[in-house]
Amino acid sequence: MKYQVYVIELSKRVFTENTRFRNANPQFNGVLECLYVGMTSKTPKERFIQHKTGHRNKKGHKLSSNIVQKYGSYLRPSLYNHINLKPMNRAQALKMEEQLALELRRKGYAVWFN
Repeated sequence: MKYQVYVIELSKRVFTENTRFRNANPQFNGVLECLYVGMTSKTPKERFIQHKTGHRNKKGHKLSSNIVQKYGSYLRPSLYNHINLKPMNRAQALKMEEQLALELRRKGYAVWFN
């Protein structure tokens, strides 16, 4: 199965309203955006829709992020399209998700990832 990483811009309200998000991003100075980085076997657009609608699997387990469901605004393909040019398996995508999230934090974004 092929996996991709994706980035969703979040409302800046997440930084003031969500303590866990704020604590994960002590470097954030409010200039750049708040972001969510994830990975999926679906298209980024399909995955974003799942987050926003509170998607659950057949067993009833929630598969969407509460942060994206509440604060997600839109996809930011300019931050991830270059990564998805090469097919990735699940392990590679998980590693790339973390690498991209940490790189974006270093650049000054506030970032949430799993």
